[in-house]
Amino acid sequence: MAITINWTSEEDTSKFATALATVVSAGDIICLEGDLGAGKTTFTKYFAKALGIDQAIKSPTYTIIREYEEGPIPLYHMDAYRLEETGGESVGLEDYLNGDGITIIEWPQYVLEDLPDDYLWIKIESTGLTSRQVTVTGEGITGQNLLMQLRKDFA
Repeated sequence: MAITINWTSEEDTSKFATALATVVSAGDIICLEGDLGAGKTTFTKYFAKALGIDQAIKSPTYTIIREYEEGPIPLYHMDAYRLEETGGESVGLEDYLNGDGITIIEWPQYVLEDLPDDYLWIKIESTGLTSRQVTVTGEGITGQNLLMQLRKDFA
């Protein structure tokens, strides 16, 4: 099961990220698939803000993992693009996925074999300068529950 949403502006990105931030809990994993410039980091900025994190959210392209622990729930923001050859083991991905925070993974297709059975997958496709088509699917019980929560507001 999946839902498809059209974002016509950055405000739509903010609304979706905020809605998702209100239903997640520690241990949840959010996978963000999309080309360069699709809005993965922008989504994460709004998501972090909704979690109560005031730090500037930067792309973890070169650091691979950025930790934000100032909010009520830690946020682990990852960029798996550079892990295509090595996988998530080289950076201790499992420690984060089984940790006490929420994990957002950009370019999750490069660590798919390292993911547990429960996650929310968000595919962001650019359809114009500020418009996006977003497809959301949930894997496992947790992913399906998050999807059902989002479906109430966005389907």
